[in-house]
Amino acid sequence: MPCAASAITFERPPGGTGNAGAAGNAGNARHFWHDRNVATLLDRLAQVAYQAYRGALPATHLLPWEDLTKEERRAWKTAISAVAGEAGGTVIEPPPGRSLVIQIGDQRHSFGNDFTVGREGRLVIDDDFASGQHARFITVRGLWYVEDLDSTNGTTHNGRPILSVQLLKRRDKIKIGHTVMTVVSL
Repeated sequence: MPCAASAITFERPPGGTGNAGAAGNAGNARHFWHDRNVATLLDRLAQVAYQAYRGALPATHLLPWEDLTKEERRAWKTAISAVAGEAGGTVIEPPPGRSLVIQIGDQRHSFGNDFTVGREGRLVIDDDFASGQHARFITVRGLWYVEDLDSTNGTTHNGRPILSVQLLKRRDKIKIGHTVMTVVSL
């Protein structure tokens, strides 16, 4: 199935080398692009789902995503692909360009892709109570999330400590150190 820019398919291309010659190479390049982007989306969705699951069970000591075995990660990706769309089905990607606009004091900042916040992040804040890489804002399938990066002083989302990845909504308040940022739009 050809892969359009606005859709991601969960169908793997059949094995084999394809057609010989230039047409075969173009087909292989298309399959390489398809596999790489599907894997990236599934990896991110699986990681976000696992972190949410891990955060929902604070009394347990589940390993961080990075410490899971390949088999455990593969199981989470399989589960996500089953939930996101039936095998061979198509999951429509939201339109590109959904920016996150956050306000700190009287300044607004707009972001189109993932970024970190901290004294050394992509969004630098001058706050002695912030870590260098304090929190990360990530976008998955058009939705924006925030997660604490094991900072020294933690991050709060609407006054509650962030224990796992949190979905953002308009007017949410994120506090890093003494700095409060408000989600203006997403």
